Amino acid sequence: MSKFANERVRDLTPYTPGEQPKDAQYIKLNTNESPFPPSERAMRAIDRRQLEDLRLYSDPEATELTQAIARALDVPPQCVLATNGSDETLAFCFMAFCDARGVRFADITYGFYPVYAQLFGIPATLCPVDESLRIDPQAYCNVGQTVLIANPNAQTGIALTRDQLRRVIETNPDQVVVVDEAYVDFGAQSCVPLVAEYPNLVVVQTLSKSRSLAGGRIGFAIAQPHLIEDLKTVKYSFNPYNLDRLNIVLAAQAMADRETFRTRCEQIASVRETFKRALDGLGMQYTPSQANFVLAKHPKIDGATLQRKLKEQGILVRHFTDPKIADYVRITIGTQEQMQSLTQAIARITEAI
Repeated sequence: MSKFANERVRDLTPYTPGEQPKDAQYIKLNTNESPFPPSERAMRAIDRRQLEDLRLYSDPEATELTQAIARALDVPPQCVLATNGSDETLAFCFMAFCDARGVRFADITYGFYPVYAQLFGIPATLCPVDESLRIDPQAYCNVGQTVLIANPNAQTGIALTRDQLRRVIETNPDQVVVVDEAYVDFGAQSCVPLVAEYPNLVVVQTLSKSRSLAGGRIGFAIAQPHLIEDLKTVKYSFNPYNLDRLNIVLAAQAMADRETFRTRCEQIASVRETFKRALDGLGMQYTPSQANFVLAKHPKIDGATLQRKLKEQGILVRHFTDPKIADYVRITIGTQEQMQSLTQAIARITEAI
């Protein structure tokens, strides 16, 4: 850290992203990306004219994408804000809706939440997950703080029901409740249908997982227009041209390609359930994930060692050091063939112990 960094930056503990290897020698199951390429319809939308138009600034309203999201989710366009990844949406929420009363989120959840709280000087209340790593929705009712819940939860894949989240929203009428649905498309219930009912609800989604555009960095917020205007005030005070021209086109076509979206989500969910049965056969414990990953542990080996030994065999998974999940590894759901390779590798490692 240089002598010029201010006190807030000096005190920051930044987010640590998952390993992104510079070669293709690994089976990459560590960052919850899709094993499938983007929609063919989306990729065909980029032509020479689109490339030539890069000389021009992008549409700050991302109108084509905003309308595509609205059509896909059956909401009015004025209830949509497109952003540079859902991380930017979340950052805008921290800036727009959090104050000295603080923000409340789980102690085991997406690692960017505490980073944003620290970066923006927002007091954070961490609510412990229970022994089964589940979020207790009651801990978020009547709290007098901004509420942030990842559903399904980011490290466990465990989801709350829409009715459980409805209760949280209803009991915090004077605070914004942000529901981060990065993984919702793989089997959980979305809160988007609740947006029309509740003026304090913001739903955050991404095209990184279920629409295979992690490298495109496209996310969005769904909320009633007054909350979208708050988020736009932050956006236009920070980066009006937050999405580039190519990604607006790609994302709009990906949202419109509902058949590819549905098929890919069903494939990943099916492989996930098959993989859970394989974990049963290996004697492993795992969370009841409804996301595109599974958090799993083996009684014979700690999570850090399993992660390291799998990497030695050419397979990347994610390990977290928090004591509650240190025995686990988080495994992204890849293709059926990739999961079979992983299962075989785990068997080799554990049989040698």
